[in-house]
Amino acid sequence: MKIIGSYPKTRLRRLRQSKWIRNLMSENSISNNDLILPIFVREGKNKVENIKSMPGIKRYSVDKLPLILKQVQIYKIPMVALFPFTPDNKKNNKGTEALNRNNLICKSLKLIKKKFPGIGVMCDVALDPYTSHGHDGVIINNEIDNDETIKILTKQALLQAKMGCDVIAPSDMMDGRVGIIRSALDKANFKNVCILSYAVKYASNFYGPFRDAIGSKSKLKKNKKSYQMDYRNSMEAFREVALDLKEGADMVMVKPGMMYLDIIDKIKSNFKIPVIAYQVSGEYILIKNAIQNNFLTKDAIIESIISFKRAGASAIVTYFAIEIVKRLKKFN
Repeated sequence: MKIIGSYPKTRLRRLRQSKWIRNLMSENSISNNDLILPIFVREGKNKVENIKSMPGIKRYSVDKLPLILKQVQIYKIPMVALFPFTPDNKKNNKGTEALNRNNLICKSLKLIKKKFPGIGVMCDVALDPYTSHGHDGVIINNEIDNDETIKILTKQALLQAKMGCDVIAPSDMMDGRVGIIRSALDKANFKNVCILSYAVKYASNFYGPFRDAIGSKSKLKKNKKSYQMDYRNSMEAFREVALDLKEGADMVMVKPGMMYLDIIDKIKSNFKIPVIAYQVSGEYILIKNAIQNNFLTKDAIIESIISFKRAGASAIVTYFAIEIVKRLKKFN
């Protein structure tokens, strides 16, 4: 037999032959501490409803949030991300419901901080759940007005901080908003409130189910390509991240996640900062539907999350968070 290289002295399969040695040799792993669970909140009382566009995901009225938060507590998931399903009669062209002290997010924050104080809460800073046109900002002269939008976003961020939000997460992609929000938070003595900037948010085709879940999909008549990033670009992400860090961002988000693993890797390698990945609704649906149709096993969920860690993500926002923790002991 012809010997190629050092074979048969070197057999890499020796380090894969059993579960214990695979675990010992693994370069990446995941735990509950890597996960952030998105939660959708709706109006009403005693309401838990399925979201047709996202099988397995539900909307909860504020009084029913403990149902999901108890699971978050049991499985020791560090943080949740809140998203509101705002009724049409509370939407307008400026998204002023975002500034209502009794809106869904504010009421949810009060409940969580009272009954589940050990759970971190991340709140989205953007206007799309509140606008009658479905965009993240204010429309003036048929364009998303950057500076007028920031004025509202800053008030929104301050309100969320006052209600107990731990991590302010501007997802709107307006230029300069991180610095203005950081200054406003510091001036109001919210110096310890973190900012997770959606610094790298692409104008992706994979947001559809989420937009349905928050009720903005049917409102949106034009795309968001004038403010979200062009998915053909990667170098642009460096400029976005550099600017947001200079303005005071503590962490940055790459969204979507699975389709942009190369971007996560580049940002982590070059900036050495906490990078959060968002496994968005479209990516969730691809995996969920394939599992339901027996094209994939549930271990594909773990594989997808490991890909984020391998690329350099510090944490992952994923609708699979609870299911992942349940499956971790079975993995390998």
